[in-house]
Amino acid sequence: MTSLRETLRAIRRRSFTGRAAEVAMFRAALGAPGARLHNPGAPGMLSHKPGEAGVLFVHGPGGVGKSALLDVFAEVAAEQGADVTRADARHLAHVPQMLPTPAAGVLLIDTYELLEPVDDWIREQYLPSLPGDCLVVIAGRQPPGPAWRADPAWRALTRVVTLGNLPDDDGRAYLGAQGVPATAHERLLMISRGHPLTLSMIVDAVRRGTVPDTLGDLPDVVGVLLGRMIDEAPSPRHRAALEMCAQMPVTTEDLLRPVVGGDAGDVFAWLRARPFVDESPYGLYPHDVVRDALNADLRWRDPDRFAELYRRKLHAVRDRILATPGEQDRMQLVVLAVVLNGARSPLTALRSLPPVMGIWPDRPADGDRAAIVGMTRRWQGDRQAELCAYWLDRRPQGFRVFRTADGAVRGFAARLDLTESDLGVDPGADTLFGYASKNGPPRPGERVRAWRFFVDAECGQGPSPSLTLFMACQMLDIMLIDDDTAWTLVGAFQDAELWTPVMELLDFWTAGDYEVGGVTYPVFAHDWRRTGFAEMVALLHARQLGAPVRPANADHGEPILSESDFAAAVRSALRDLHAPEVLRHNPLTRSRLVRQRSGTTPAEALRELLGEAAATLSPELHELVERTFLRPAATQERVAATLHLSFNTYRRHRDKAVTRIASWLWDQERLSVHHRPQD
Repeated sequence: MTSLRETLRAIRRRSFTGRAAEVAMFRAALGAPGARLHNPGAPGMLSHKPGEAGVLFVHGPGGVGKSALLDVFAEVAAEQGADVTRADARHLAHVPQMLPTPAAGVLLIDTYELLEPVDDWIREQYLPSLPGDCLVVIAGRQPPGPAWRADPAWRALTRVVTLGNLPDDDGRAYLGAQGVPATAHERLLMISRGHPLTLSMIVDAVRRGTVPDTLGDLPDVVGVLLGRMIDEAPSPRHRAALEMCAQMPVTTEDLLRPVVGGDAGDVFAWLRARPFVDESPYGLYPHDVVRDALNADLRWRDPDRFAELYRRKLHAVRDRILATPGEQDRMQLVVLAVVLNGARSPLTALRSLPPVMGIWPDRPADGDRAAIVGMTRRWQGDRQAELCAYWLDRRPQGFRVFRTADGAVRGFAARLDLTESDLGVDPGADTLFGYASKNGPPRPGERVRAWRFFVDAECGQGPSPSLTLFMACQMLDIMLIDDDTAWTLVGAFQDAELWTPVMELLDFWTAGDYEVGGVTYPVFAHDWRRTGFAEMVALLHARQLGAPVRPANADHGEPILSESDFAAAVRSALRDLHAPEVLRHNPLTRSRLVRQRSGTTPAEALRELLGEAAATLSPELHELVERTFLRPAATQERVAATLHLSFNTYRRHRDKAVTRIASWLWDQERLSVHHRPQD
């Protein structure tokens, strides 16, 4: 009769999917017939011959399938007639002498992270005491420590195997074997990131009747994952560091300091040592499934704290990017943010943005013209290629090429500052500038900025490294938006259905379309005078959190005042300062300056601004404005008399003061497009 143990083992074996490379490597190390051993001396490879001692050191975060892999190793070894001895550190009560002493064959040690306090004893005494033909497999969360790598003997006899998430094909095979309908495979793979434990628990949820849209739909699964993957944080400071690390594209010690307080170095060192945290040239970042689990858990149990961390993340990422010297390093940080946020987005266009490997944005160089025009012709037709060549000859500084490691042009984008003199040649430019002119003409000195072209040589406008870089270029341009930019318009995409939700998320509204060579290009627009950078970030924050906010185009009908109209509105506001029913209809109450004042009514905010403007005047003019407008106590004739001025002189000084107040407020209105609130 088959025992329950055998039944369980058979079911688990049928459920095991993937890890073909790791199993083949184990067979080779075991010396199984027909298996090939890797070349001796190659980095990270076993250099012993079959039958000699060696160590396979398998490491990976909790739930990645280390124990399941050891089960398969045990079966493979048994099939080859090898004696198998297993030890799990969870059952040793931290007494190293309880480790078994096999006579030969294969020794499998699981949960090695619990034995790290006695790692020196294991490496120096226990393992050397084993028979010379014993193959040892160690599985733990952490890779072998520096002492393993520093010893040339252990370095030669040890192969380190990093166990990651399942590739998509293996994930699909697992879901198929579990009877999950194929229509749900892609969604579940996206949610689980291919993490085996997560995938297994989601399958259980599906069998119980729940098909999740996000990991946050399964709080019970999230709780189990955090318990399995993440060690207990030793203090609230460490937990806060974990939560911040889950929010940030990359985390550095200086970014942690405002969150954890005090000396952030010890907390950063602890975070750096976690098995689910990796390092990059720009800082630390957690494995994707850990990031998702931490965010889902925090959002479920403390929505307010999640929202606050998210807000701080937006500002911290922006500040880090702006403080980074060097265009390439700055762009790399933007790319990290774009890819990370895209992978977590419900929007198809953002979720499909791939990482950028070995491709970077560059200025056009001699010899690039043919490649740029050629790829445009291939994907968008002859007429679009002619227009691309036209702009490339006249505005080469507006083009960015996406260059591969060998210098070839993989893709390109073009951002043009349009003026009225550019009209009449390009239907795209005519539509872009025409929309801005009709819906809020640029005032003297203001620019209309338009993204006009984008193509990838291999994928057109499909998912590609060029597409990711194009989005990153747009994001960086928004972060660096100049104070004199009135409009940013995007007329480079072809698929309106795909990109409209993305642009609306960023507060760009649909502004018509144009046709070139039979291809229709939708136009998206944002007026920085109506919604400045700070307001845009707040709206982005709210939309990504699912909070109710105004539609992207809700304020595009607000009037944009010319400088003369603005000055006239200032004069009216000063005159009506103490007539609330009149003042609340002043055009300045809908200006960006006033809208940025939270916690007060528009009329009260306008009064505050007029007082701040008056405070910038000389003492004599300030006193005149104080008595005439801010705190009037008499007629203007009496004010002139109390100031010992003739009425004509008084009026001249009054008009001078009002002109200076209007000028100061006008400067603030124009500069406020780049206003960034303090965290």
